[in-house]
Amino acid sequence: MKIEKILILGNLSRAKVNNTVKTFKPWLEKKVKSVEVINIAEDSDDKLLKKTSLNADIGVVLGGDGAILAACRRLGENQIPLVGIHLGNFGFLTELTLKDVYPYMENILNGKYRLSSRVVLTCRVIRESKIVMESIGVNDVVISRSSLSRLISIQVTIDGDEIAHYRSDGIIVSTPIGSTAHNLAAGGPILVPELRAFIITPICPHTLTNRPLVIHSDAKIELKVLSASSGVGVTVDGQVYVDLCEGDVVSIEKSDLQLQLIDTRTRTFYGVLREKLNWAGHPQYAKN
Repeated sequence: MKIEKILILGNLSRAKVNNTVKTFKPWLEKKVKSVEVINIAEDSDDKLLKKTSLNADIGVVLGGDGAILAACRRLGENQIPLVGIHLGNFGFLTELTLKDVYPYMENILNGKYRLSSRVVLTCRVIRESKIVMESIGVNDVVISRSSLSRLISIQVTIDGDEIAHYRSDGIIVSTPIGSTAHNLAAGGPILVPELRAFIITPICPHTLTNRPLVIHSDAKIELKVLSASSGVGVTVDGQVYVDLCEGDVVSIEKSDLQLQLIDTRTRTFYGVLREKLNWAGHPQYAKN
């Protein structure tokens, strides 16, 4: 595919993003017909982004993994292939660094890349039979306490089959991409990104037999809040939040959309795990 129109996506309120745009945009303009810069800050115009992305060939996301998550969510039905330039702190999803961006972007513009698709979930909060919030999510959906409160009671149902009543600090439903985020911190397993699966992970469960559960992504998950306690909410990708009431149902299923990532083969998933999680070979024994 010949690349003619590129979107540069980033939170323009951040100085590092703005400074990168000033040098990167003129370079791209010499290579393709059209380059547009779009702000993906929380108060930005979603309608402008969706309109602009209609004819775009690829999007270059400036920032950390959170910028990739925000870009995917804000693109909505107009998903385009994305490649991230890492300006953040961790960088599981962002493929390139400022150090290597120009030679690899040359490869991308010359068609030397492959596309990888990833599962995206749809989360709906249903209150008294009405949808009060709906959002797509790339990483996870988390029900947790937003303030000091008692344990949360949550009924978990998969495809209409009741699985368990969890009493815990919360519960995480994660995609394979999100398995290295909150899920990992809560003791859940790491899944390779290509899997079509969800992980259900309780946060500090009161019953030790409640363990993480991996299910197929075709399943429909319903989490019903049984607690009357205040200060309980649901968060999607750490970016979208809504308070929950007793009786609310959080419905999660695979979205018809998919996150499309440009893979330049600069690294492998296992290489990222070694680097970002500081996995190593032999222990470093002290010398006598």
